[in-house]
Amino acid sequence: MRVIFMGTPDFAVGTLLEIIGQGHEVVAVYTRAPQPAGRGMDLRPSPVEREARRFGIEVLTPKTLRTEEAAATFASHAADVAVVVAYGMILPKAILDTPPLGCLNLHGSLLPRWRGAAPINRAVMAGDKESGVCAMWMEEGLDTGPVGLAERVAITPDMTAGQLHDALARLGADLMVRALGALARGGLQFTPQPTEGVTYAHKIEKAETRIDWTKSAADVHNHCRGLSPFPGAWFELPSDSGPVRIKALQTTIAHGSGTPGAALDDSLTIACGDGAIRLVTVQRAGKQPMSAADFLRGTAVRAGTTVA
Repeated sequence: MRVIFMGTPDFAVGTLLEIIGQGHEVVAVYTRAPQPAGRGMDLRPSPVEREARRFGIEVLTPKTLRTEEAAATFASHAADVAVVVAYGMILPKAILDTPPLGCLNLHGSLLPRWRGAAPINRAVMAGDKESGVCAMWMEEGLDTGPVGLAERVAITPDMTAGQLHDALARLGADLMVRALGALARGGLQFTPQPTEGVTYAHKIEKAETRIDWTKSAADVHNHCRGLSPFPGAWFELPSDSGPVRIKALQTTIAHGSGTPGAALDDSLTIACGDGAIRLVTVQRAGKQPMSAADFLRGTAVRAGTTVA
């Protein structure tokens, strides 16, 4: 089939490659425009743009799709279907109605749970036991369309959002090419989403990334792993030169109790409002992630130290 692919981050790259690998003709790739990054703030193309250009596929980075010109350009590709994976831009009705076989979206949750911008992070932060991917028919509502195919994956107790992201990206790539194959044969059946169980995965805000040690150990653990590796849950460690910001990238539930934020031993076991967690992987501001053991070789955190 002739496919327009619309996506931006790493999560979408595997699906693009799988579609190409299965012999579909990707006639155009839509992605977000290059963004300033790095110390020099040079413009950096999206991961999807880099892969598309490697295959010589036409890349478009429109600021909006809500103009007649944008609709005409989209229609000029004469695609059979559009595949959307974390594109980052709302598709208006004029775009949705253009491909004869519609627009399919790969969404990183088990809809209708976690519609919206950050389904992977929110699932882990909420302590969900499973997640998955859905190939859904796109309509004007936010992730409200009927689902064609879905696959599930277990969220293990210490799994981070980054690990779940990678698992769902691999699963989603396979799911979408199966959906395209079924669609081409006229055998993809869509089921409306249930009206019950709808939740929204709102964008992660900076204000919610700081660790609240007064919460239960389970909540703190889920908070840390749900924000790992990015943007990262953080706390401040006291030092002679002032507080040092530390990200908690990997944690596990530990034994013990005490004043929230107090170190219970010399191995980064920290008391919470109920129970305790142990820090496994941390990252000092401006430094690379490291194991707790490596961190403690350079920075002693004695029992009784209180972090904030």
